[in-house]
Amino acid sequence: MPKAGFWAIDSVRKISFGKDGWWYANDERIENRRINRLFSQHLRRTEDGRYQIVLGRDTAIVEIDDAPYVVTALDGDLDQGLRVRLNDTSEEALSPDTLYIGPDNAVYCRVKGHAELARFTRPAYYQLAAYIQEEPETGGFVLRLNDAAYPIPFGQDHP
Repeated sequence: MPKAGFWAIDSVRKISFGKDGWWYANDERIENRRINRLFSQHLRRTEDGRYQIVLGRDTAIVEIDDAPYVVTALDGDLDQGLRVRLNDTSEEALSPDTLYIGPDNAVYCRVKGHAELARFTRPAYYQLAAYIQEEPETGGFVLRLNDAAYPIPFGQDHP
């Protein structure tokens, strides 16, 4: 039933969350934004570290290609702090000490009480870039908030 925009999770062989922030069923992108949001809002980590979607009594183990969440927007200011909006529609304060640049120059941070990883989408990355400065001495990058400097490590794998 993908053309109708509805996916019954028990009828799909493989559900995955891509680097691009979209959900996939049987390797076909789910175009319905409401289904994408629903899946992200019901994503849970199992005791053994895998991820699953839990919708009432229905559950499905899912594959996460990169990070289980994506940062879709950033707002706030340097004095009050920055906030991230995630693909599950939740919002929280950005933890600047968790920022890093990973593979493919993607920017990541920790969310959900530092328990989960989130990858910045391109629009959110550009919103963040407005607050980042290059450090001439080191050639690295730093985010300055409230008179504090947060270096952004480069080339890290996922912690």
